[in-house]
Amino acid sequence: MTRNLTQTHALFQKAKQFIPYGVNSNFRYWGDEDTLVVTRGEGAYIWDADENRYIDYRLAFGPIILGHSYPPVVERVAEAIRDGTLFAWTAPLEIRVAERVARMTGMDKVRLGNTGTEVTMHALRIARGYTGRERFIKFEGQYHGMHDYVLFSTASTPARVMGSRRNPINVQMSSGIPEGIRHYVINLPFNDFERLEETVEAHWHELAAIMVEPLLGNAAGILPRPGWLEKIRELCDCYGIVLIFDEVKTGFRIANGGAQEYFGVRADLATYAKAMGNGFPIAAIGGKEEVMGVIGPGSVAHGGTYSGNIVGAAAADATLEILETQPIIETIFQRGQQLMDGIDEILTRADIPHFVIGLPPIFGLILGTDEEPSDFRDYCEGDDALYERLAMALIERGVMPDGDGREPWFLCYSHGEQEIAETLTVFKEAVKSVKRQT
Repeated sequence: MTRNLTQTHALFQKAKQFIPYGVNSNFRYWGDEDTLVVTRGEGAYIWDADENRYIDYRLAFGPIILGHSYPPVVERVAEAIRDGTLFAWTAPLEIRVAERVARMTGMDKVRLGNTGTEVTMHALRIARGYTGRERFIKFEGQYHGMHDYVLFSTASTPARVMGSRRNPINVQMSSGIPEGIRHYVINLPFNDFERLEETVEAHWHELAAIMVEPLLGNAAGILPRPGWLEKIRELCDCYGIVLIFDEVKTGFRIANGGAQEYFGVRADLATYAKAMGNGFPIAAIGGKEEVMGVIGPGSVAHGGTYSGNIVGAAAADATLEILETQPIIETIFQRGQQLMDGIDEILTRADIPHFVIGLPPIFGLILGTDEEPSDFRDYCEGDDALYERLAMALIERGVMPDGDGREPWFLCYSHGEQEIAETLTVFKEAVKSVKRQT
């Protein structure tokens, strides 16, 4: 089957005249033929410029937790902005949102921002200001935003250039990063207790922070092994290192209190964005009183003209209120589990080796192996080409995962029984189509 993409392609060619590669984020470029122009979204669906409809499992890379254009959120924003959008003073909405975030996450203090990149950048600065140290540990395949310190050994890194597990290479993922930045970041394999412990013991006096996505949000949702997050917490406590949970993807998605609640491990700082505002630009840093206490004039700098703006704050106020008062996450878990189980059954019957990874609100697939991956290197052993063919067959039929298997499937509250059933029907057809081609 072939979609009509006439208007979509025409608009994309126009975009290329004014925007590099026709997109405002490199991750949105899928090539000249497959990059879409989307005109609207509602509930669990999006439509391209040719009115092709898709059940959306990308959900704008994860922010949509309730559904596209979710009326209670849109109405709250529309009502709030009638009285202005930005004041250079604190507004009551900011206070309400900070209070909600603190209550839901258990953090003592909260500062608002706009993007995940912004808050992970500030979290590192806060950790350095608190400890007086400069280096930090992150984990291979994890993505913490677009600032220079974290663009090393992300999920875009070819496994063949990362060096040995025992002595990983920091792979720089962009031109334009000063060479000296490399010194400040240490990359380690996720879930590798031995490497972590020996590295911390050797370098603790230099380490301001360990920054970790509690699950690999850019490597199909790989989960922490039992005791992994607890080990990180133990080492941070032992050596005076700040533990930063990057909850930009897990926050308000896998539990109302995020990964800290779900996994039962407390961080010193945590960063939030995405699901916090159901698609509106809003982010936050939450932390313990003592650590957040270093922020202030003449101490640790934190600021932003648009931090706490009324549009984002109103969206977060509405979204978090709905999450607190309705069984949103529980429903997503139930529907997501149905989808994961159905996908697993279809692939098993088709005799395609696979493993379904992650949690129902954020999960992924690895094809070509039936071994559960425990880190990014394991994930890279899968059959990416097969996954891409399957994903494109789904998209052609109106179901929209990401074409790159490293990016998880996301579910929202608007994915109902009907959408799950339709997705599984289409998934079965796509698998048959892909098998015929091999």
